[in-house]
Amino acid sequence: MSTLRFRGLRLSNWKNFAGVEVAVPDRLFLVGPNASGKSNFLDAFRFLRDLASLGGGFQQAVARRGGVSALRCLAARRASDIELHVELRDPEDKKKWVYQLAFTQDKQRRPLLKKERVLRDHQEILHRPNDDDREDPERLTQTFLEQVNVNREFRDIATFFASIRYLHIVPQLVREPDRSVGRANDPFGGDFLDQVAKTPEKTQKMRLRRILEALRVAVPQLQLIELWRDTKGTPHLRGKYEHWRPQGAWQSEEQFSDGTLRLMGLLWAVMEKEGPLLLEEPELSLHPEIVRLLPQMLARAQRRTGRQIFMSTHSPELLRDEGIGLDEVLLFLPRREGTEVKTAASQQDIRDLLDGGLSLAEAVLPKTRPERAAQLSMFGDL
Repeated sequence: MSTLRFRGLRLSNWKNFAGVEVAVPDRLFLVGPNASGKSNFLDAFRFLRDLASLGGGFQQAVARRGGVSALRCLAARRASDIELHVELRDPEDKKKWVYQLAFTQDKQRRPLLKKERVLRDHQEILHRPNDDDREDPERLTQTFLEQVNVNREFRDIATFFASIRYLHIVPQLVREPDRSVGRANDPFGGDFLDQVAKTPEKTQKMRLRRILEALRVAVPQLQLIELWRDTKGTPHLRGKYEHWRPQGAWQSEEQFSDGTLRLMGLLWAVMEKEGPLLLEEPELSLHPEIVRLLPQMLARAQRRTGRQIFMSTHSPELLRDEGIGLDEVLLFLPRREGTEVKTAASQQDIRDLLDGGLSLAEAVLPKTRPERAAQLSMFGDL
């Protein structure tokens, strides 16, 4: 179970956001129109992960996103530095950390630190640039966060950032014969079955048993799920289905539906006792009745693992869950000067609609509907 939690996030000039500051509970539902910045908001957490991960670091994290110019908000004007500011706390709310990073680019378009700052319980333990940085500006091409020889005092932060996981299963990648070659912790599921195979047998069987219990709600004919290897040693998942034959029928992941594979990957991920889990539209390919149960399922998993879960969604069914709090829903509202992010709790009209008997989905989704969506119906007449 992670020893830290995100409790606050502030972004300046990051992609869609000229400026945004939000509290971060243990669960977040990101709601807004297409291209409003939901994925870019989640990517701020992925960026922190890339900073601290093996094979990552500051230069690589920025390069993966197309460079500083691609990251900088188009609405940025005078204060054009990109800045991320996060507040972290332990589960008992006793220890507080703050990590702050600001950067720009030099004349060669290399990412260059403008500020790196760490506070622990309001005491500053790192503030860059320092005197050594000013004497040797090349040092500002790396964060201290990514360097184990200098991050000892705040390595807890680096370890926590590295534990963040993003998941958006692409079923076609799971089915590829050479899916895991060159991939590790693939956010799109390329190494999903390899991860299952590498899990200790006892844990693996326990998780597959829980996944079977959940899947039988959606696929009543499913009797068994197990890991097996082909003649080349490649891992596969196969399921046994009730059939007219007495012994039933077996299917491997190649025959599983997209929805089954996505749900299996999601269920596996939420059982991991890692850091925050980032999900993009977990409702894709799933029946609405299954989607409606996702918040309850995720809440139960959170009670066992303690991990935070942040997800984007367009699904009315998912948002109809009565257990979702207004402070857990972030509305993404595109404006000329960048996307605004507001909690549903901050909107009086949403609270009034809920008091009037509407569901959360009915109160929230109309506020994020594109203004000219109806014009798409005239596409064939153009």
